[in-house]
Amino acid sequence: MSIVVDTATGTRVCTLDDLEVERGRAALIDGEQVALFLLPDGTVHAVDNLDPYSDAHVISRGIVGTRGDVPTVASPLHKQVFDLRTGECLDTQGKSDARLRVWPVALIAGTVYVGSPEGAAP
Repeated sequence: MSIVVDTATGTRVCTLDDLEVERGRAALIDGEQVALFLLPDGTVHAVDNLDPYSDAHVISRGIVGTRGDVPTVASPLHKQVFDLRTGECLDTQGKSDARLRVWPVALIAGTVYVGSPEGAAP
């Protein structure tokens, strides 16, 4: 899947060197907190930093892992596991379904750009 982020409308967030593999980082984009994750394969994923189960901005401090070939992050508070590609909660820990919004990411010349999240108004 190819994600396109227009550098004119996307937000320059950081350089790739500012991120550590499997360590989340939080960024503030247009007043919203975003969690960024650099994976071992060099891809960067961005999702909401707000944990929908605890209403705390903690996803960037979550535990990065995989479920099969699916890159995931587990909430550091209640351990719900989210797919970093879709935002879907894969393990609700017995709670109702919830998801994280996914923000499109582009890497251009070593710089990380983030576009508007899925479901956002154009």
